[in-house]
Amino acid sequence: MSNPVLDRVVELADLLEQDGPVSEELGRVSDPVAAALREAGVIRMLQPQDFGGHEAHPTDFMRTCYEIGQHHGAAGWIAGVVGVHPHELAQGTRQLQEELWAEDPDTWIASPYAPIGRARPVEGGYIFNGRWPFSSGTDHCQWVMIGGLITDQEGNVADREPIHFVLPRSDYTIDHDSWDVMGLRGTGSKDIVVKDAFVPEHRLIRTNPVTDGSAELPEVRDIPLYRMPRNVVFSGAITTATIALAQGTLASYVAWTRQRSSRFGSASTDPFQLSELGPAAADIDASIGHVLHDMDRAFDIVSSGRLLTLSERAEIRRNQVAASHRAAEAADRIFKVSGGSQLHAKNPMQRMWRDCQSALHHVQNYAGPLFQAYGMDHFGGQMPAAVKV
Repeated sequence: MSNPVLDRVVELADLLEQDGPVSEELGRVSDPVAAALREAGVIRMLQPQDFGGHEAHPTDFMRTCYEIGQHHGAAGWIAGVVGVHPHELAQGTRQLQEELWAEDPDTWIASPYAPIGRARPVEGGYIFNGRWPFSSGTDHCQWVMIGGLITDQEGNVADREPIHFVLPRSDYTIDHDSWDVMGLRGTGSKDIVVKDAFVPEHRLIRTNPVTDGSAELPEVRDIPLYRMPRNVVFSGAITTATIALAQGTLASYVAWTRQRSSRFGSASTDPFQLSELGPAAADIDASIGHVLHDMDRAFDIVSSGRLLTLSERAEIRRNQVAASHRAAEAADRIFKVSGGSQLHAKNPMQRMWRDCQSALHHVQNYAGPLFQAYGMDHFGGQMPAAVKV
């Protein structure tokens, strides 16, 4: 199947690899890389066609993010996180979509989804307040989609369903001093602050229907892409970005080992090096293969006219989180045998490794709760309410 966006991204490999340390130093993805992703159409892959998007197969989107991330970890992360947002926004109101994309189809929308904000009902909408960490790529975004809960007039939570509130750049501020971290520095995942912003009703998205793919959609949106469960697609992007970082670590290791030698000879013939390389490469390949297979499987199910069951979603999420950890552990093993010189900041391997280990801290990569939820469901129990699949 043709993937013209991926074809364009492949041509960006040199730019991406050279820019990695630049974006890390900036603490955000650099302007040239953001412009290249924009021109390639990466963030429009899951966007509706009537607003300049591609309505691409989600597996094509994941393959594209994977290609980016193995050359530039932060850019791959942003491609996955920011690029997945149009999938949900396409299930919002038509009025909201026109505000976002009618004048500029290349509008980028940041997040995060954590329901930290509090929204007090007023006529026509809500007064919204909160502070959210980890707004990846936010410097390059013109809008934000952030999580919150609706309260009563006294500020007590009245509805436990998380709501996503969509706000323009004029309604929130970015704390540029909030992102000082040891990994994923180039993602610029800074804090954002909202103070007494009015959010009209049409800029709200209720999460339960998009979680299972059952949102009421007009005919133009009622296609398999927008029946894909939100958490399967969003978590798939996080997993793909994580595995891409492991692949980037592996690629850096291979490039270094080709030229590395010691008094014992070439490192590329060292049996202890080779005994780590083979299993690590196999584990990373298996991880991305599993993720893409599941994305195809989920898309085939919704294309057949039915929604994924809760058990199917739990199984896919089980596989995604296992794939992230399998790949990160593989990257860890090869980094440990790469030699002391790879600790130098000038070498890309240490950055890829740091970013890969840091990616495991994303909530979608937390293994224990997902494995527990899968197991409870598998044995006929009820999943913990806090675990979303």
